[in-house]
Amino acid sequence: MAFVFALILVALALFATEALPVDVTAIGVMVALMLVEPTTESLVQAGLLAEPIYILHRPGDGVSPLTQGLSGFASTATITVLAMFILSDGVQRTGIVQILGSKLASLTGDSETRQLGATVGLVGPISGFINNTAAVAILLPMVTDIAHSGKISPSKLLLPLSYASMFGGMLTLIGTSTNILASQLSADLLGRPFSMFEFTQLGLVVTVVGTIYLLTVGRWLVPGRIPAREDLTDEFEMGEYLTEVVVREDSPIVGQTVREALAETDFDVDVIQLIRGKRTFLEPLDPKTIQAGDVFALRTDRDTLVDLLDAEGLDLIPEVDVDDAELERASEQQNLVELVVSPGSSLVGETLTSANFRQRYDATVLALRRGRELFRQRMDRVGLKVGDTLLVQATADSIDRLNINNDFIVAQEVERPDYRRSKIPVAVGIVAAVVAVAALTPIHIVVSALAGAVAMILTGCLRPPELYDAVQWDVIFLLAGVIPLGIALQETGGADLLAEAFVLAAPGLPPLVVLGLMYVVTALLTNVISNNASVVLMVPVAVEAARQLEANAFAFVLAVTFAASTAFMTPVGYQTNLLVYGPGGYRFTDYVKVGAPLQAVFAVVTTLGIAFFWGLAPQ
Repeated sequence: MAFVFALILVALALFATEALPVDVTAIGVMVALMLVEPTTESLVQAGLLAEPIYILHRPGDGVSPLTQGLSGFASTATITVLAMFILSDGVQRTGIVQILGSKLASLTGDSETRQLGATVGLVGPISGFINNTAAVAILLPMVTDIAHSGKISPSKLLLPLSYASMFGGMLTLIGTSTNILASQLSADLLGRPFSMFEFTQLGLVVTVVGTIYLLTVGRWLVPGRIPAREDLTDEFEMGEYLTEVVVREDSPIVGQTVREALAETDFDVDVIQLIRGKRTFLEPLDPKTIQAGDVFALRTDRDTLVDLLDAEGLDLIPEVDVDDAELERASEQQNLVELVVSPGSSLVGETLTSANFRQRYDATVLALRRGRELFRQRMDRVGLKVGDTLLVQATADSIDRLNINNDFIVAQEVERPDYRRSKIPVAVGIVAAVVAVAALTPIHIVVSALAGAVAMILTGCLRPPELYDAVQWDVIFLLAGVIPLGIALQETGGADLLAEAFVLAAPGLPPLVVLGLMYVVTALLTNVISNNASVVLMVPVAVEAARQLEANAFAFVLAVTFAASTAFMTPVGYQTNLLVYGPGGYRFTDYVKVGAPLQAVFAVVTTLGIAFFWGLAPQ
């Protein structure tokens, strides 16, 4: 038991600090659990230990610790979540969400109330049936454009977008991966999984309450960090970092390529575009041979510029404002956009240099925003994180490629030519069939979801190679890694001990109050670590606490499930919060200011709702 608690503390620290990616931490936990028994058996044989330590099973129960350790990969929860990612992607690729969004956008005008109502009203129901992270990723560009077109700060809409996707995910079993995982844990511990619409009635109550909060108190508390866009270069405060220079006749770089002269220099400088006569060139610029009279638009700071002018034989062009209009002169189409690093992106942990960003995507990064922090110098040294927003200059073709790249979300609406709009009825019908089969027949959700994933391929909604891009593999490995930790907590008696401590900490309190405390503790935990890890750790504790109180254990499982799926108080508590962190320019404290009151309201509403709908008497 001591080893399990020590491992939990280490895992919690790694989850909270993100010293390692959460999926790597989870797999490390799984490996550590599987190593305990064979290692201690070797120590016993060497006479260094009295008896082996059993973590994943008990002696004589006929269960293999290896099977238990790897059970997360065979878990119905893991496979169901994987299938739901595929179903969500199939729907997404039809463009139906964009169609709904554009129709709503046409009705909102410049009214903040209507914009906010449309945002919350659209993402909530959608998140009940497709992955809520995907819903936010799809709607983020539309919501940003709605805000800017109405001269409203996008910050006023993006945090509500994230929050509404979370409580909208509580409308059905398939709304979040957390619900699916909690359902399996409930089945294992209580023999009672969640049905498709098990908690829809409470989900509706929570959604209505959350919507009212966001339209009233939340509207007042959410800050307008990002101004309504007039100019992206102004938004990223690029005035002191963008300039134009001309190559002198006597410049030593005449005859060299851009790569030789400027791209590989030690100076902190990026060549944004080349103007030669009446023509303007964007990436790829490296192979271009420099001529006298060439004009370069550069991203650099003033001190570096002074040194660069002297060293390379360049002259500053005075009285030129390098703004959006100047940077987009190369094309009639938009070539200056914001990119958001998406969950599961291959660039997470990489720098712009190590990812070879410029050559890989034929695009130049002018600035990087992380919350309120702006990087406009030495960006090539900054490790990228989910939610980072990049101000990028690129050709229209490059932007089209970036728009269909799962590593990024383009934060403005860019029409995708690959939407399969003719497949909209088919994709929606497949998802509806998956829901109906799971809800109305004895067929398990994992079977109907897998069948739906196969149907997406057979009907052409998805192509076979797109299956692998559809899945957020970090979530799958996280689930597979943390499930054995929950088993270890149960097998060693750790869950019993924590439940006893929980009950003793609230002596004499009625079950309703203890239920509320269980919600609060889980909510605080899930705001710091992964929501799936919170469910794995807290569901066994909740079940044991209910048994000691002689209360309804299923009600306690529901409290943990709702709390784990509604992490409002930190940007790291939920992936959707991270997605809007950079585009909204938020501070960490904004999540506390707006999310803490909402979390408190939900603690009361959810606790009372569970008591009303399911009761607290033992069943």
